[in-house]
Amino acid sequence: MPRIPAENFSLIAAIDLGSNSFHMVLAKPEQSEIRLLDRLGEKVQLAAGLNAQRHLSEESIQRGLDCLRRFAQLISGLPQGAVRIVGTNALREAHNRAEFIRRAQEILGHPVEVISGREEARLIYLGVSHSLPAAEGKRLVVDIGGGSTEFIIGESFEPQLRESLQMGSVSFTGRFFPDGKITPARYAQAYTAARLELMNIEKGLQRLGWQEAVGSSGTIRTVGQVIQNGGYSNNGEITADGLVWLKRKVLKQSEVDKLDLDGIKPDRRAIFPAGLAIIEAIFDALQLRRMIYSEGALREGVLYDMLGRYHHEDVRERTLSSLMERYHVDLEQAARVEAKALSALDQVAEPWGLQDESYRELLSWASRVHEIGLDIAHYHYHKHGAYLIEHSDLAGFSRQDQQVLALLVRSHRRNIPKEKFSEFSADDGDKLVRLCILLRVAILFHHIRGTQEMPKVQFKAEERSLELIFPEGWLSANPLTQADFEQEAEWLARVGYRISAR
Repeated sequence: MPRIPAENFSLIAAIDLGSNSFHMVLAKPEQSEIRLLDRLGEKVQLAAGLNAQRHLSEESIQRGLDCLRRFAQLISGLPQGAVRIVGTNALREAHNRAEFIRRAQEILGHPVEVISGREEARLIYLGVSHSLPAAEGKRLVVDIGGGSTEFIIGESFEPQLRESLQMGSVSFTGRFFPDGKITPARYAQAYTAARLELMNIEKGLQRLGWQEAVGSSGTIRTVGQVIQNGGYSNNGEITADGLVWLKRKVLKQSEVDKLDLDGIKPDRRAIFPAGLAIIEAIFDALQLRRMIYSEGALREGVLYDMLGRYHHEDVRERTLSSLMERYHVDLEQAARVEAKALSALDQVAEPWGLQDESYRELLSWASRVHEIGLDIAHYHYHKHGAYLIEHSDLAGFSRQDQQVLALLVRSHRRNIPKEKFSEFSADDGDKLVRLCILLRVAILFHHIRGTQEMPKVQFKAEERSLELIFPEGWLSANPLTQADFEQEAEWLARVGYRISAR
């Protein structure tokens, strides 16, 4: 069942589960562009619910779920594939994120992805670059969220450097202004903490350089609006002189509740001093004088990424090609294994419940990269490959995508780690085991690397078994392949599956 291209949906939606706010945009695809129809946003402050053990409180989970119930009404009836939901730093940090995700998916009826900081940066840049007029030269894009701050340098629609730092307006509020009291000493501590974080990336950013600095999301919008209302900029820009004036005004107040500056909404007062300290640190570290504001951000980037996957380019394909090149994958062998695995899938998809296009994608990806660990060492190369996939920043892939792909690579030879598959729901775990079996079988077909002509084989699948029917006499004439399948039967018996070849 082929997946419907995003531009063929009448409506598409993106939901951004941020550390401070949840946002949703509803849009109509128009060829390679989108027309925004509706925006929703609510302050949820999910990050404020993270305790010292990195667990989300039930109260913060409920705030998030209540917001999503309101969002759900707007996307009710939209088909699978028309809605993409991404979680950012608070869900990256939360050890109990699986519980929140499960409950959120029950409400929304669509999968929730948790994306890495650098993937978040890529999507932010995509949203910003589509929301601003084309400009010559490089752009520096900064997005201050509730739990993390992303930095991207790019040109046109292509990011060239992506970084994500663990500092945000909600997390810094909890660290430095937990009781709402504002003092010069506390502000200085927040500023210094931000400068220390920036030391890790500022030289790399300055080395690449930029012609224009752009900010996105609520903290930068609010600071820019206050500075404009104070007469220190136009069009919501942030200026260095405006920051000096604004800092002086903020430090004259003793409590966040007394921040009655034109441009600060009441629900932003609590996190305003922390956000201001981060912006001042960024301006000083990167020697900025001016930063313009972009309405486009993560959620718009998600929409354009949805279109790009079908209309002109799926960034995941480019990511995998780069990974294969970096780790010197034997491209011909990868192509042979992929072709055999997908051919087998075509024959067993219905009895094994693997008709959805996402399973085909996973099997294709795993076939291509299953040998990347060989570039590290032959011994346990399947484990090396799994580690590389799980812990690399792979543009276009969610954390869940990478974990599942890593599991397939880890399990493509020798013992299948049954306990890893049991971490998924019973149905999802079974389907992943079946994908793993198809990958393993495809690899066995091409154990003898090269262009040896392989016979046409019939695959017959039942609930817990797979039968391979070779042309008469072929197996007895190819004893290595026969021995491979006899050994494979022993491995698969350990996870409750029977395989036979005749």
